[in-house]
Amino acid sequence: MSYLNTLLFGVYPYIALAVLFIGTWARYDHGQFTWKAHSSQMLSKKNMVLASVLFHVGILVIFFGHLVGLLAPKWAYEWLLTPGQKQVMAVVIGGIAGVMCLIGGAMLAWRRLTDPRVRASSTMADNLVICILVVQVTLGLLTIIPTMGHLDGSQMLKFSAWAQGVLTFQGGVAAYVADAHWIFKMHIFLGLTLFVLFPFTRLVHMLSVPVEYFGRKYQVVRKRA
Repeated sequence: MSYLNTLLFGVYPYIALAVLFIGTWARYDHGQFTWKAHSSQMLSKKNMVLASVLFHVGILVIFFGHLVGLLAPKWAYEWLLTPGQKQVMAVVIGGIAGVMCLIGGAMLAWRRLTDPRVRASSTMADNLVICILVVQVTLGLLTIIPTMGHLDGSQMLKFSAWAQGVLTFQGGVAAYVADAHWIFKMHIFLGLTLFVLFPFTRLVHMLSVPVEYFGRKYQVVRKRA
């Protein structure tokens, strides 16, 4: 089990990050015409706005919450929050965002799998990604259960040490999560797997921010005579 823990949380993170960065660069360099979100709104608008808003707002809060929560060094926030207070804040904000994301994601997944027009235009990768994201958010919400048993923030500090250790190439980082609950481990593993899938799916549109849109000239659209 020690070997498996080292493989999954000491070696696999670097494989996932390598695929993420190299694969994303290669796709942008060689397949820019495939770099899009493949929107299906024109095919079916039923519940699209509600589902999309819930999903995207929720997942953005979750993403930046994980980014700041895991990578912010302790000295950067200890003057304002204790680890316990940070943990409670993460549970509350993350829980609300997680529920929003789960509801929106489930609605989008149901629409993509059951609407004939949307299903016909969907690829296997499209279906796989939305289903994995729903499962990942579900696992994230389930982590609240074991978290309630250690609201002092001790477990959160271990996950932060693991994430920061991976990015700074420290040795033995897998030991930080060795005794973590299996739900946490599944959540981390699936998150790393999303890194692996990122360059090969529609997820790449996360990196495309339409900055030029705000400064472009007005477009005049006339009705057909």
